[in-house]
Amino acid sequence: MTTCGEFLVKQLEAWGVDTVFGIPGVHTVELYRGLPHSSIRHITPRHEQGAGFMADGYARVTGKPGVCFIITGPGMTNILTAMAQAYADSIPMLVISSVNERSRLGHGNGYLHELPNQRAMVAGVSAFSHTLLDVDQLPAVLARAFAVFDSERPRPVHIELPLDIITASAEHMRVQPRPQIARPAGAMAQLREAAAKLRAAKRPLLLLGGGCVDTQQEARALAVALDAPTALTINAKGLLPPEHPLLLGSNQSLVPVRELAADADVILAIGTELGETDYDVVFDGGFKLNGELIRIDIDSQQLVRNFAPTLAIHSDARLAMRVLLAELPTREIDANSPGAQRAATVRSQLAEDFTGWAHYRQLFDNILAVLPEARFVGDSTQTVYSGNHLVDLNGPRRWFNSSTGYGTLGYGLPAAIGAKLAEPTRPVICLIGDGGLQFSLPELASAVEAKVGIVVLLWNNHGYGEIKRYMERRDITPLGVDIYTPDFLTIARGFGCAAERALDLAHLRQLLRDAPSDRPLIIEVMEAPPFAP
Repeated sequence: MTTCGEFLVKQLEAWGVDTVFGIPGVHTVELYRGLPHSSIRHITPRHEQGAGFMADGYARVTGKPGVCFIITGPGMTNILTAMAQAYADSIPMLVISSVNERSRLGHGNGYLHELPNQRAMVAGVSAFSHTLLDVDQLPAVLARAFAVFDSERPRPVHIELPLDIITASAEHMRVQPRPQIARPAGAMAQLREAAAKLRAAKRPLLLLGGGCVDTQQEARALAVALDAPTALTINAKGLLPPEHPLLLGSNQSLVPVRELAADADVILAIGTELGETDYDVVFDGGFKLNGELIRIDIDSQQLVRNFAPTLAIHSDARLAMRVLLAELPTREIDANSPGAQRAATVRSQLAEDFTGWAHYRQLFDNILAVLPEARFVGDSTQTVYSGNHLVDLNGPRRWFNSSTGYGTLGYGLPAAIGAKLAEPTRPVICLIGDGGLQFSLPELASAVEAKVGIVVLLWNNHGYGEIKRYMERRDITPLGVDIYTPDFLTIARGFGCAAERALDLAHLRQLLRDAPSDRPLIIEVMEAPPFAP
């Protein structure tokens, strides 16, 4: 007999799922019955939060949903933080969990792993949460989930299977083809109106967010067609290459970019929330848009959040860009154009602001000199905060971290593992601090087990340095921030990793060149010289 759990695996395999992250438990073992007979790879994290972060990193690299198998109760409470980060950053994630038998739901009798209402608990961090009450409903519920991933603003979806449903017969069911659902296209009249406003603009500005991550060709053409200085959110890094004359980087919170934004007469914002963690990381409300604002987003509600638009267009980013490009004049890149000159002035001003960050720039320059195609997956730590401003790369999906949106700690290591599993041939650098690493340190064992050769660049300042400075600036006596720092190198070696402390930049480059391909390398970088002024 083919059970529902076995059929689920077949259906996921048919729809392109190649990796599942999960920790087997007594309430999910029946989901695992079909996995050994499929082509799906299973990765075992050491905590369900790690499973969610790994799925997140995998999804950001591939654009496909990261899939997790999670047990009832504690498994679901453990993964909620990872789902919240994915929800905030619009990452596709499919969380399949068990739940108690249908006859036991909602009684509060103290059954193993029982929660009063698991689905309601998950609702706030998912596009939807569904309890499967009939085996025959499974293909339709999965189709709803993939419709979210393929044609809407992607976010986590949770499907829970009661224990008696997982083991029920699905012998009569056949694998269904994956539905092909088109993304929404903007109204032509609105797009033509937008094009007219942009053609008439004297000082245009282009703001691109993570919703544009798959539009590299169109984004570069649009910036040139508009002759518009272009700012990218953290999740949009790489849409314009570092040498592009219109690029402003990801510096919307800094004064030179803010002044240019306030002076712009027409602003085109595509696939961006215009949210705090990309436009106001100094938390002073200083990012202002005084000109006409045209917003394009796949999420109709997001069109009216944070900044009220003059013109709001509900559309997929790529489809809208293609229409606009057809309505705009064709131009070639010109480093002497008015837009390029405006951008150059801002970049010059930013360079002066960044003089105190020379040690961080040296750090990234040395990494990229050895690993020019590296992908950087970060936690909330000082190298990430500085790199958000300093680093520009030549393609999207190469720089992402948890300092945006939900802003959790402990993300960097498991997300880097997921990213490496998604594209094993590209080097992956995990940027993490000593505080954040202690949130997810056991996932080193997961990486060794999966033979994942990532580089963990551990920035060690012996505590929560950024929070300590934040307290001191507010005349608060630091408390709880000077935490005990273990011997990370010894611990990492105990897990089976390679581990060294970088003595200087030359030593760092050599360590990167010699990094093993089948296990993590932890490179500890002390905040003291030679890596700080």
